[in-house]
This record gives sequence, C-alpha cells and structure tokens, in this order.
Amino acid sequence: MSVHLFLSAGRGPQECAWALAQLLRRLEADATRHDLRTHRVETVPGDRPGTYRSVLVRISGDDAERFATSWTGTLCWQAASPYRAATGRKNWYVTARPCQVDTPRSTFSEADVEVVACRTGGPGGQHRNKASTAVRATHRPSGLVVVVDTERQFSLNRRLALQRLRRRIERGDEATARSVTTGRWRIHDELVRGNPTRVERPGPGVDERPG
Repeated sequence: MSVHLFLSAGRGPQECAWALAQLLRRLEADATRHDLRTHRVETVPGDRPGTYRSVLVRISGDDAERFATSWTGTLCWQAASPYRAATGRKNWYVTARPCQVDTPRSTFSEADVEVVACRTGGPGGQHRNKASTAVRATHRPSGLVVVVDTERQFSLNRRLALQRLRRRIERGDEATARSVTTGRWRIHDELVRGNPTRVERPGPGVDERPG
C-alpha cells in the first residue's frame, strides 16, 4: 500500500524551509529502516539552496499508513539557525499532513443511463405533447437527471441528453480534482507553532548545513 504525506514550511522564515529539508531526510532514513520506500512526488524549493517550502512524498510498503501517522502533525527541527548567528531561536516548525492525490474518475457508460420519453410544453408543445419527443435521462450511479426537449425528434433529444450528462459528470470530476489540490495548498496556512508531535535534532558530528 502507499500513502502520501504533504510537508509544508508554511509562511515561516527561511529556517523553516531549511528545517523541512532536514526533516525530510530524517523521514526518508526512518522509512528505510522500516523497509518502506519513499518518493518525492512534488517539491517546491525554498529561497536558499537545498531547502524546500513544501514536499509531497509518497510512502510505500507494508504498514506505510502507520508510519505516516508517526510523522503527521507539527514537526520541530531543533537546531541553531544556519543563516542568523545572532538569533537565539532554535525551534523551527514544519507541518505534515496525509493528503489525497489521485481522485477517481467517473466512467460514463450509456448502459448506466435510463432514458424515458416525456411530454413538455413551450413553443411547438402541441406537436411535442402528442409525439412525446422530449427525453428525461437519469444517470443511475450519480443520480444526475437532465430533460431535453429542444428538438422535434426523440433520437436527437436523446443524443443531446447523453452529451449533457457526460459533460456534467466530467465537470464534477474536474471540480473534485480542484478541491483536492486546493485542500493540499491550504495546509500552508495550518502550521501550528509549538506543541510539536515530533522533535528531531542533528545527530552528533553530522553536518546539517543546507546544500
């Protein structure tokens, strides 16, 4: 199985982007120890070389979900700033959240559509009422319904009804995909500083400078 984890430095200073890079490497090393695979699906670089404003990482393997949970929440990299020697601050925060990446696409099939003839009014309605040329088409999986009576032939209204249903379903899929993307980027504003769920520090004798 695989899960996606989105790490963001939020709107924090450049040290947070540096901290994200350090935490990402620590996460990847931890995953390797747990016989899991990681892949950086998407990265947004920071202003400094070797830093990241955000990273989307895929974690694959047995127990990937539990592992991702252990890295979810507010993460803290505890180390002195590599950019500002005078600052006394040593806690740099990053947020990590599991997120949905792939949204299911609806498969449109005419076999899933119930088409019935119906009568409607309006211009030319007398002819249409007698001939029942209007069409009510219902897409059973989604419950979407369209009624078409613009043409004087049942077959033409049926064709239009199927086209409209297909377009509405495609637009619904596109809206869902946009919502997932918007939700992922909203994480940038959800970073909570303090009360971290995980604190990491540089190892002894390890060079944790950017680059």
